[in-house]
Amino acid sequence: MLSDASAAVVRATLPAVGAALDEISSRLYSRLFADHPELSRDLFNRANQTSGVQRQALAGAIAAFAGALLDHPDRRPDALLSRIAHKHASLGISPGQYRLVHTHLLGAVAEVLGDAVTEEVAAAWNEVYWLMANGLVAIERRLYAERGVLMGDTWRPWTVTGRVQETPDVTTFALAPADTAPAPAFRAGQYVSVRVELPDGARQTRQYSLSRATTGCPRRYITVKRVDGEVSAHLHDRIHPGATVEVSAPYGDVVIQDTGVPLLLASAGIGCTPMVAMLEELGANGHTGPVTVVHADRSPTTHALRADHLALAGKLPAAQTRFWYEHGPAEAPGEALGRADLTDIPLAPGLTAYLCGPLPFMRAVRDQLLARGVPADRVHYEVFGPDLWLARG
Repeated sequence: MLSDASAAVVRATLPAVGAALDEISSRLYSRLFADHPELSRDLFNRANQTSGVQRQALAGAIAAFAGALLDHPDRRPDALLSRIAHKHASLGISPGQYRLVHTHLLGAVAEVLGDAVTEEVAAAWNEVYWLMANGLVAIERRLYAERGVLMGDTWRPWTVTGRVQETPDVTTFALAPADTAPAPAFRAGQYVSVRVELPDGARQTRQYSLSRATTGCPRRYITVKRVDGEVSAHLHDRIHPGATVEVSAPYGDVVIQDTGVPLLLASAGIGCTPMVAMLEELGANGHTGPVTVVHADRSPTTHALRADHLALAGKLPAAQTRFWYEHGPAEAPGEALGRADLTDIPLAPGLTAYLCGPLPFMRAVRDQLLARGVPADRVHYEVFGPDLWLARG
């Protein structure tokens, strides 16, 4: 854990360093990509780099990690690291890349903070970095081993065996291994990384939840919404049955851990994909406990997997659905016009909630749950792309 001397320095400098972290992370990526342009082309999400989302997420993660070390000096914040490690493992990150980032991080800190970075300050924050990096490497090593892949080598070729147009801007792709190895097992709620070669030669990667539980089935399904991005457009426009894409082993730590408690599965938009898989998994396992299914969308016609959402919930003996749409019609039982509102939904004692959707939706639902007495550690969430929850407090 953080040494006493370093803890005192980090505590004293955290406000100043925290305020500069966004600029530091921006300089870090500029230096890194100037030295290794292949990382921008073939590893990092170019759209997130352009928008600044990636640097915001990095800055938030470092600040949160440092704060956790100060608040709980007796333990490493593995819960915080786990989400990052799963994402890194899905991208094939290897230990050597942490040393590369460290080199450019030190240079970026010196550029931004200048003479304020004394040897004492540099040593303290260097300790923070390596505690975080080594913690991530340890978790990632375990994740790779559990999936039977070499560290940093998570990719396999998969063949597209079918595609279904769910809504005008959402398509489900069926995938099967292109080699002779069996499809790896996974838990509902997990995701895979999909890597494609774009027309300019770049190999870009995005994460997609596995949208069906497919127990015992060699195929895997991802349901992709066309957004203002390179990879989703490439998949929609160019990937058809017979095409081959690179797919990672499954990762993600937002899975149902305890089926003996009441459950709330809340989603918005394309965030329904892991929730539909969770419902299928619950049904396959004969779940009989209470499950509340909440979803918000623009309209019934834009609600991807709507029929599956309803049918799978309907197979559970103690499940109820509550859907909200911005535009009608919303005439079926359990449907309403407007934004998701949990005010009148009964929340049983001991409830555990799982959330997936745009960050404002998840924040709103989480706030409602906390206000009604659901403990924070019983509210789990999944995000697509860099995790900005920490970056925004």
